[in-house]
Amino acid sequence: MKNTFTFSAIPTSVEQLQTLPEHSLDTPFKTAALTLLALCHYQNDPAAVIEMLNDLKGPDNMSVFEQQFLRDRLSGKGYKPASYFAGATVENGYTPSVPYTITVEDNPYSYPDANYATMWVRSAGADSPRSLRLRKKPSTGQWFLVEIQCLSDIRIPAAEDPWA
Repeated sequence: MKNTFTFSAIPTSVEQLQTLPEHSLDTPFKTAALTLLALCHYQNDPAAVIEMLNDLKGPDNMSVFEQQFLRDRLSGKGYKPASYFAGATVENGYTPSVPYTITVEDNPYSYPDANYATMWVRSAGADSPRSLRLRKKPSTGQWFLVEIQCLSDIRIPAAEDPWA
């Protein structure tokens, strides 16, 4: 199954993130889409993105290790999260179309047990889909972020590639 989400802007604060209708977090698709949307702001304000991700993690907060992981994966590579949105290409430096549109998919192996899900997203800079792990909180029915597994390297933008 695929779910496509469209956003008019990238949130710059947890308050803006919480005003989006997808923030109901009632499906793992919505939580995955909001995670990548929030990550698009990382180059501008890492602290605000950590705050947004803490919100998406529900009862957990990002560990020091997870924060360092983001810093390692996104420092100087702010194009990675944007590469998952429609219109982003290697040639245009992964600049997505506006409004921002992202498709999140599941597959037959996405639900290993009742309260966990692995969602898949496609980057314009990778040959295969990448994943995010989520967990459902049964008392609220909401899906929360567990692990961002989609930030491994992708093809660098053409403008930065000396071999392009």
